[in-house]
Amino acid sequence: MAEKRDYYEVLGVGRDADEAALKKAYRNLAKKYHPDTHPDDKEAEAKFKEASEAYAVLSDAEKRRQYDQFGHAAFENGGAGAGGGFDFSGFDFGGFGDIFGDLFGGFGGRRSSGRPNQPMQGANLRTSIRLTFEEAVFGCEKEIRINTRDECEHCRGTGAKEGTKPEKCTACGGSGQVVSQQQSILGMMRSVRDCPTCRGKGTVIKEKCQYCHGTGYTSSSKLIKVSVPAGIDDGQSIRIREKGEPGINGGPRGDLLVEAVVSGSRFFSREGTNIFSTCEISMAQAALGDKIRIKTVDGEVEYDLAPGTQPGSRIRLRGKGVPSLRDKTLRGDHYVTFAVKIPEKLNDRQKSALLAFDEAMGGTVGSPSGEAKGLFGRKK
Repeated sequence: MAEKRDYYEVLGVGRDADEAALKKAYRNLAKKYHPDTHPDDKEAEAKFKEASEAYAVLSDAEKRRQYDQFGHAAFENGGAGAGGGFDFSGFDFGGFGDIFGDLFGGFGGRRSSGRPNQPMQGANLRTSIRLTFEEAVFGCEKEIRINTRDECEHCRGTGAKEGTKPEKCTACGGSGQVVSQQQSILGMMRSVRDCPTCRGKGTVIKEKCQYCHGTGYTSSSKLIKVSVPAGIDDGQSIRIREKGEPGINGGPRGDLLVEAVVSGSRFFSREGTNIFSTCEISMAQAALGDKIRIKTVDGEVEYDLAPGTQPGSRIRLRGKGVPSLRDKTLRGDHYVTFAVKIPEKLNDRQKSALLAFDEAMGGTVGSPSGEAKGLFGRKK
């Protein structure tokens, strides 16, 4: 008989691992090697049993204490090490049932689909819609075309030929599930899975509907109106109720999720509900001040530029940003950064005027250090 591996090594945890670390390690191994996901794989089954045995011991405080003190010898007389001391139906392995509930919907089995003919909501559909910067700011109405399914009007969603109906599955007796049991090193394990004959429905179709070929649904292309709310941002989605896939067994339709893809703007950028832009001004406007016009998403607005405005200075236009999705009465702000435009080419008249201005300011042109000069060419 092969020598048993150390339980901590099996789970891949340290000897100081707490309950949460043990459960997480076992959860990952159980998901990886469970027999339901590896049918007829003896190696995976062996690893699953090994991990289950290790977790069964280490998750129990008293058994872990014994194992830490005596190792596998602590269970050689009918205990965990002997393979006969555990019964899944009557022993709590420190949340063992919770782990299988998360993974497979029940202890020792795969997730159950519940009543086979219960109403279920249809699946959600996803698509996208392209918007301009301004459409995203102010909202708009759009139309999109989607391909979706509807209940077949001939068989009314049953998938059976007109005049017939689905029959009870003889393989599962109409329950939609089959149960199997197998003996393992940890005791008897009970596995519940969907019936492979009816695929969990509990019924089978002998004669299929010729219009939907037994699916119960027909496909079609539809135009859907989308109300885009003001303030939506790139990547956000609009949910349109009950425009998704049809429900099952009379359940409601799923939803349609429309993702916004917002194009960039030549003039503006956005962060949340705030808008940012750059406004070019001349050197004369920066020095003397002026009444200028600034472009915003609402159109141009007048602004009194203060004399001596420095390059890179920023102002805030309150309430000229993006509306809030949560409160339509609130809007962000628009931040404008001033860039002073420096001419690249000057004619003789312009050069003379600029040199005269420089001389009036103390004469920086021609000074090695760029400092203004005083009388008789001395630096100030």
